[in-house]
Order: sequence, then structure tokens, then C-alpha cells
Amino acid sequence: MKKSWKRKLVWFTMALVLTLLVGTVVLVTVLQHKKKENTVWQEQMQAEKIAETDAETPMHAGAGTQIGNGQDDKTEETVDKDAMLPEIRTDQEILTPQEEQTIDSAEEKGKVVMTFAGDICFHDAYANMYALSTRGGNIESCIGASLLAEMRNADICMVNNEFPYSDRGQPIEEKTFAFRSKPANVKLLSQMGVDIVSLANNHAYDYGPDALLDSLDTLDGEGVAHVGAGRNLEEAMAPAYFDINGTKIGILAATQIERLENPDTKGAAENSPGVFRCFNETELNRLLDQIKQTKQQCDFLTVYIHWGTENTDELDWAQPYQAKLIAEAGADLIVGCHPHCLQGIDYMGDTPVIYSLGNFWFNSKEADTALLKVTVQGSALESVQMIPALQKDCSTNALDGAEKERVINYLQSLSENVTIDVEGYINK
Repeated sequence: MKKSWKRKLVWFTMALVLTLLVGTVVLVTVLQHKKKENTVWQEQMQAEKIAETDAETPMHAGAGTQIGNGQDDKTEETVDKDAMLPEIRTDQEILTPQEEQTIDSAEEKGKVVMTFAGDICFHDAYANMYALSTRGGNIESCIGASLLAEMRNADICMVNNEFPYSDRGQPIEEKTFAFRSKPANVKLLSQMGVDIVSLANNHAYDYGPDALLDSLDTLDGEGVAHVGAGRNLEEAMAPAYFDINGTKIGILAATQIERLENPDTKGAAENSPGVFRCFNETELNRLLDQIKQTKQQCDFLTVYIHWGTENTDELDWAQPYQAKLIAEAGADLIVGCHPHCLQGIDYMGDTPVIYSLGNFWFNSKEADTALLKVTVQGSALESVQMIPALQKDCSTNALDGAEKERVINYLQSLSENVTIDVEGYINK
């Protein structure tokens, strides 16, 4: 009986211990599960709080995504400030529209070198053409190498073409000098490096309208631009444009000569060929209007004008009078011809006026002349230079030494409002 009770006590004790152990294990398990749930709940609450905070934070302009991706507040602030900084620039600064326009005109537009010569004549019966043929027919035999180099290397080279290219027509009656040249002689312009000619002169019409029309076709066929004459008034008035290194150059040409109500050299009309005249009030106003319109279409405008009195270095009243109006209308450079000799140089405002370049290669007479060299960039005039030369024995050559100095001093004596240095550079 006693052993049975003891045995029951042992089993009871073991059962109690086992129950306590199981209960402890269950309790621990339940407590751990609750702790884990609490931790998950806290994490969810924290995540929701963070999400709400992020939702109130504005997006950085242009970023396309929100700032903040689980980093701490200090990091988020740093990222936000960095994101608001402008992009890194290398060689280009942020510019205002006005500054951009300045760069467009001053930096993006390249330099242009232009050369201008005075009167040329390829009249088949003249001594200079006879000399050319006896010397082999190449222009190098009649124009010096340094002058040709300047003309050929220029971006634009212009001369006054004082004759028609044609085998047709009859000379104008009672005209003392009537010139004409075989169309094949147009190749001499290309040999000289000429890009454009003025036909606004008193010899373009010497053999009548057919010869003038032939000249236009001949020049077009050679690829040489022309201004100052045309198949009608609209074409005669039309400018030529050259786009060089981003700089747009405009060129117009007109003539005062002859100063008659019914000139031998006919002015172009609405339906008939002729030259662009500018002597009387109506003609001059037409030129001034064309200058204003042309200037709006280019960076730099040259007006090549045929005016003055032959064989004198004295200006007549119409030259400075028209020069002032032409400059005010928008011309950036005025180049003159017709007197067959050099004349003085002046400025109308900021516009240089070279009143006459004289004959360049015209006949057998000995005469001082010059090649005008002008450098521009955009609308800015950088330099104006006269390169003294001499036409003699049917040849034209640049001068140097004492002869160069003589011509520069002579030009200076005619040009009281400018200074001309020893190399022929002109300053206001």
C-alpha cells in the first residue's frame, strides 16, 4: 500500500513537471510571436509615416522622380540641394538673349576680305589688249603678281567693267568713245580673280541694248556676278549677296553719268534693258530706298557708285552730297569710279568714302591708281587699306619705296579728314 502511494506521488510529480515544462514552452512561444507581431506592426507604422512624409515632399523640377529613397534626413537634404544646382558647364556660359545676339554677330560671323579696283577696259581696239595678245594672252603679263595675289586671295573682288561683251550692235551715234569686247575675253576677269563687276557706267550701253543683253549672258556664263544694269529696272536695281564665313555681304551699284535728260547710256525701265541711274531726284530716291531694303538683308553693304568729273582730283558738288545720303540710308562702304584718276577719301559718319579709284587697267596712259582692300567681320569694319599702284605701258603694278610713299602722300593731301599711314591703312 505504501509503495503504491509512493509510486503515484512520483508519477504525479513527473506529470506536474512535464505540464510546467510544456506550459513554459507554450508561453515562451506565444510571447515571442506577440513580440514579432508587435515589431512588424511598428515597422509598418513607421513605413506608413515615412510614406506620408515623402508624399508631402515636392518633386524637384524636371527630375521626374521624388527626392528621397530611404536615406536619412541629412542625406535627403544634401541630395535635394545638389539636384537644384545648374548643370556643369564647360566652355559655354548661360547667356541672355541680348548676349547670345552679340556672340552671333561678333564671334560666329567670320572675317571677309574684299578688294576693289577702278575702271577696266577690254576694248578690242585698245593698246592694252594689243599688248596682252603680243605678250602671250595671259593677264599675268599685264598685271603684277602682288596685285593679282591680293585680288585672287580676296573673298570678294570687284571692278568697274566699262564696256559690253558682244559681237552685236552698233556704236551709239556721235559718241566719242564707244567700247566693245569679244565675249571670249570675259575669261580675263576669272584670271584676275574678279567675282563681281559693276555695269553702272557710261560705256555698258555703247553698242546698244543687244550688246548689253549679251554682256549679262556672258557674265552669267562665266559665273561672274554683276550689279548696276539689267534686262529691266528690277534687275538693274537688284543687289548681289555673298555669304562668306557666316557674314552676309550686300553690294549695289548705280551711276550718275551721263548727266543728261536723254543720256546715250539708257537707264533701265520696267520692260527695257539699261543701267541703274541715280542722278535726278527720282532716281536718287530709288537708290536710297534700295539701300535701305538691302541693308536689312545683309550684315555689311557696299555701294559702288559711278560719279564725278573726268580727269580731275577735285570733287564736284554731287559726290559729297550723294555720299552723305547714301551713308545715312545704310551703306557701310562707298567706293567711287569714273574720273579716271585718284580722288580723296573721307568718312560720312562711320562710312568710309573712297571717291575714285581711277583707272586700273584701261589703256596705255601712265596714271596712278590703287587697289582698295577692306576687311570686315559681321557688320564691323576692321580695316581699310589703299595699295598704291601705277598703270604704265599697258601694265599695272603695285608700287613700293619712294613711289609708294609719293602716292600715299598725294592721297593724304586730298583727304583732310582721315589719316593714311605708310602702309596705306586709313583711319578716321
